[in-house]
Amino acid sequence: MKKIADIFKRKGTNNIVISPDEPVLNALKIMAEKNIGSVVVMKDQQYMGLITERDYARKVILHGKSSSELTVGEIMSAYLPKVSLQSTMEECMEVMTNHNLRYLPVFEEDAYVGVVSIIDVVKETIHAQKNTIEDLQNYINFAG
Repeated sequence: MKKIADIFKRKGTNNIVISPDEPVLNALKIMAEKNIGSVVVMKDQQYMGLITERDYARKVILHGKSSSELTVGEIMSAYLPKVSLQSTMEECMEVMTNHNLRYLPVFEEDAYVGVVSIIDVVKETIHAQKNTIEDLQNYINFAG
């Protein structure tokens, strides 16, 4: 059964973090530069939450402020569920579906590992299915 660790073996880790005191504009610049949709928010090595493009789209206008006035901490999503490297793909999909999330932080014990996206999960699932099909075709060809 595929684990979240398999995603990081394929894509590597991308431990980009931001402070909750930074302006939202800085988080948006990071997301644009790195072509990512979320950034983990940490303060003094402590996990605080996650800021996503969705947080920006839904919360900045509602505050009536600009992205240079608001801080990351004011609009970030806090208290999100976390997964570990040993979580299965199915567990991850269930958490994402139940909480309507596109991104999940991954921790091993208390150490931040990275973020897994729904796209990462879909890609890994497709990869696993292709390998299963290949194995079955090889078995059929060998047995036949």
